[in-house]
Amino acid sequence: MQEHWMSIDDYAKMANMDRNDVETLIIRGKLTTTIEDGVVFIDPGQGMSGIVPASLHELSASHADVTLGASFVEKTIGTIINLHEKVLFAKEETIESIKNENEFLKEALDSLQELYDEDRRTIATLTEQLRLSQQEVEFMRRKYKLMWGKVIDDHAAI
Repeated sequence: MQEHWMSIDDYAKMANMDRNDVETLIIRGKLTTTIEDGVVFIDPGQGMSGIVPASLHELSASHADVTLGASFVEKTIGTIINLHEKVLFAKEETIESIKNENEFLKEALDSLQELYDEDRRTIATLTEQLRLSQQEVEFMRRKYKLMWGKVIDDHAAI
């Protein structure tokens, strides 16, 4: 019977555990034990669930799960790259649209500047014409005042 059963000390050495930890596992019922001649023996094949955490069992349970996880990661990365390409394409379209809009606004601004310059020249011309017309009106007023002033004075004397 002692061929596949081990003493607590041998089991602790094999599992790289402290004797107190092994006794704790025995108390919790995680290890299969038997007692012969006052010595506690442990079945190493039956008690592995107490030492190896369940998460490690789950990780090593199926290679298909790892393959499935790798496939999922590949698809996720592919989706992220695809979305990144779409964002870059949309960014390039936005930049091109903004460049076109800026070119249109620049042309509109140049056109408005030309109209403004033309309006300023027209205003300057009209201002000069008004000034000349006012001078001419003033000259005509003095001329008629001199001319009609003499007639009025002569007529008033009669």
